[in-house]
Amino acid sequence: MRRHILSVLSIFVAGEPRSVEAGSTAADLFADNQDIVVARINGKLVDLSTELTQGVTVEPVSIHEQEGLEVLRHSVAHIMAQAVQDHRKDAKLGIGPYITDGFYFDFDVEEPFTPEDLKKIEKSMVKIIKSGQTFHRRVVTQAEAEAEMANEPYKLELLKLSQGPGSGADAAEGASIEVGDGEITIYDNVNKKGETVWKDLCRGPHVPSTKVIANGYALMRSGGAYWRGSEKNPMLQRIYGTAWPTKEELVAYKDRIAEAERRDHRRLGEELDLFSFPKTIGPGLPVFHPKGGIILREMENYVRTRHIEEGFQYVKTPHISKEDLFYTSGHLPYYADGMFPPMEDEGQAYRLKAMNCPMHNEIFRSRGRSYRELPLRFFEFGTVYRDEKSGVLQGLTRVRMITQDDSHSYVTKEQAPDEVKHLLNFMLSLLKDFGLNDFYLELSTRDTEGDKKDKFIGTDEQWEEATAVLEQVAAETGLELVADPGGAAFYGPKISVQAKDAIGRTWQMSTVQYDFNQPTRFGLEFQASDGSRQEPVMIHSAKFGSLERFFGVLTEHYAGAFPAWLAPVQVIGVPVAEAFNDYMGEVAAKLAARGVRVEVDYGTDRFPKKIRTASKEKVPFILIAGGEDAENGAVSFRFRDGSQENGVPVDEAVERIAKHIEERVNEDPQ
Repeated sequence: MRRHILSVLSIFVAGEPRSVEAGSTAADLFADNQDIVVARINGKLVDLSTELTQGVTVEPVSIHEQEGLEVLRHSVAHIMAQAVQDHRKDAKLGIGPYITDGFYFDFDVEEPFTPEDLKKIEKSMVKIIKSGQTFHRRVVTQAEAEAEMANEPYKLELLKLSQGPGSGADAAEGASIEVGDGEITIYDNVNKKGETVWKDLCRGPHVPSTKVIANGYALMRSGGAYWRGSEKNPMLQRIYGTAWPTKEELVAYKDRIAEAERRDHRRLGEELDLFSFPKTIGPGLPVFHPKGGIILREMENYVRTRHIEEGFQYVKTPHISKEDLFYTSGHLPYYADGMFPPMEDEGQAYRLKAMNCPMHNEIFRSRGRSYRELPLRFFEFGTVYRDEKSGVLQGLTRVRMITQDDSHSYVTKEQAPDEVKHLLNFMLSLLKDFGLNDFYLELSTRDTEGDKKDKFIGTDEQWEEATAVLEQVAAETGLELVADPGGAAFYGPKISVQAKDAIGRTWQMSTVQYDFNQPTRFGLEFQASDGSRQEPVMIHSAKFGSLERFFGVLTEHYAGAFPAWLAPVQVIGVPVAEAFNDYMGEVAAKLAARGVRVEVDYGTDRFPKKIRTASKEKVPFILIAGGEDAENGAVSFRFRDGSQENGVPVDEAVERIAKHIEERVNEDPQ
């Protein structure tokens, strides 16, 4: 009887008690459901081969859940890397994490990969997947790992970093998938004979077998990427891929990718003559051309007006500062990696500013403050500079020059919840003004365990109080609230607005952050109603996030067909023939008098080509004038969808266009 009791374990599955035989694994528990690819045991994601122990709580994770998809993609990345090393014997392994919608793997190879190489690698992957290999996890010592990875110099570098300060998981983007978390593990790819045919340094987990992988994967492209994201390191070759549970989901993804490429702001920026990145200026440093400048001006004018309406006072601060200012704020050393190196002048170190808040603090403490002034709200279009690695720069959405619509509110502790609510409502209304209407919120908090806990300033009580304020206000909006543990700034938690664009992609936009640290570090205070000196709470907020990023997102959201109120050219007049140039010029003059940005195509191209040119430039209103129009004092409308309305009296046309623009309608005119 005693042996029988010991041979049975009591566990919990989705909160319900269950008995299983000793030696059972998570795979045994979910053997009847092929969609289960990994499990959570006591909240930790593990392989299905993990043996169950007394009293654990086990949760299944489906291949259709986000975590299941990530495991699938990382497993396919391993298969791809195995195929690459079969195909190119010279290939040395870099890092191969899952990413949004897919995965990548970096390789050091003698020659860059070609499209033909990718086809051959995909064929090898098919054979590997059909062979039914299994993934086996081994815990190894540092010495054992170094011996097994002796021919992989980049893996050895990660192993050595893992023994220095920190875990090594921060050594590069994706490095956490390789090392960290207190132990070193290697995953073996094992064939049906029980032979290890390939292996890699990896934390896992992985799908139990390649049989789980359907034909919903593809290699997308290859390109260069600096090792660990630094141009000081060797250039590796990165292969990007994607993986989905089914072929149908892969096809749907490729359709979305094709639409995203059509909307790519980098391509549209060039085609529409909006902005560029001159090599002589440097990577991540855009210049805006006249047409792009018009859009920026409209964005700035509107958001400046809205800030003033919401009680903000406009300020302006320098682009550089003495380095000591950023020690006072705490950004040095906490944010040193994101700042450009110091500049020396007569023995004094200066820094390009990477944030505006320290300078706003100096404005606050430039004179005595009273409780009667609070909330005190400062706002500026402050350009800051971030030392982003060249490997992560991405058009306007990831740059080194960031113009923030940055604001800081100084409030009493009692005013903080209402101020956060005020800011959040302001943010959401502003995004809607620009045609973004689908949101959820993300609450970023600090890490409470491990080495990263030391990267956050303040007491447990301060963090708990600040987080509770943000969480309560976010919940009151009725929007979905997603947790982001560890994603907070070092000085306090934040809410970020995640907005979906026209094709369903999510972009982080506005942020609001609760800061209880900088007021202390700067000695900020105000005179309370009882005459005492008290410390304010500081609330950071950025509505667009950055003008550059918001510009890029809007370009893709509208596929370059900006709403008429934002469009660089709002109306283009196209005379049917040269004889009607003067008539169209008179119509244009009436529009210009109403503040409309209008041009007339007086060129010598034939009429059909002029129409095609105006359509390619995505102008909201094309006005056409021929003989009948001129006789009747009318024009014809041609819209971006190709539809046309003929014989509209000129005064009516001018009024319709002006009203559409003045009302800031985001939908296309009809």
